[in-house]
Amino acid sequence: MDSSDSWAIGVDLGGTKIEVALVDAAGNLRQRTRRPTQAHRGPAAVKADLVAAIEALKNGASPLPVGVGVGVAGQIDALHGTVRFSPNLGWHDEPFKEVLQQALGLAVVVTNDVRAATWGEWLHGAGQGCADLICLFVGTGVGGGVVSSGQILSGCNNSGGELGHITIDLNGSPCRCGNRGCLEALAGGWAIAERAQELIAADPGAGASMLEIAGRKLEAVTAKIVGQASRKGDPLALQIIGEATKALIAGAVSLVNAFNPCRLILGGGVIEGLPELVDRVAQGVRAQALKAATEPLQIMLSQLHNDAGVVGAAALAMRSIQKT
Repeated sequence: MDSSDSWAIGVDLGGTKIEVALVDAAGNLRQRTRRPTQAHRGPAAVKADLVAAIEALKNGASPLPVGVGVGVAGQIDALHGTVRFSPNLGWHDEPFKEVLQQALGLAVVVTNDVRAATWGEWLHGAGQGCADLICLFVGTGVGGGVVSSGQILSGCNNSGGELGHITIDLNGSPCRCGNRGCLEALAGGWAIAERAQELIAADPGAGASMLEIAGRKLEAVTAKIVGQASRKGDPLALQIIGEATKALIAGAVSLVNAFNPCRLILGGGVIEGLPELVDRVAQGVRAQALKAATEPLQIMLSQLHNDAGVVGAAALAMRSIQKT
């Protein structure tokens, strides 16, 4: 790495993996490493693994990084960098920023993982040059971020952007947040998998192709398998993906009407597996949303794909730490 480069360390800390990358000021990944998140060993072990991954990656790199940006799958106390709640990690009010800073001797910024991904797409991906946009990431869950007049909206106490928990159906399926009929509970990967398992259990013959892909194990049917079967024309899989798409369109229409973005950027594992959903959502939004809101609107696939989180976390670190 050229010594004149300004760079930071970006981290995407999820329930299953820790991803760490060296990212320069232009958003380019120079080096990266990944290891499993051993959440079952407790917070101290996860933090130790994260510190070791960061140390291994930054050793030998020159000059020193500006700092470290971490996107965590959970709710973050912005002032103290505490992880207030992370269902994927099983953490409650877990000190995080201070622990990392002491261990690494570097400035650390902590944010929600999906907001970090929004930073990445906005500054270095599909959102470049746009001051009003929405990122909607459909993976295991559904999350997102809103950029309005050149500012990422964080809300009163840093919990803004929970786009997956807008209500689509007042009497809909229970969501893991405790509400019913959330966008996530109808279109998220876990919801697609649960719906598929429910319908296959009721009619194993109709779900035979998905069961075959899952090794004849009902509990092994995932959203990815449903997507694969739908692309082969399986009627039940097409029905399930169709239901999820209708919910996704309804959510997107509400967001477009509420925020009037210039761009709606779609990403996440479900979208990556079925990129044709971008066009289907675009058609639905243009048919159902307010005409004034859709006239300037572009709807597009994310550009950074799985790298949005680490790129955005590093970009946030460079922007925040250099500013202070």
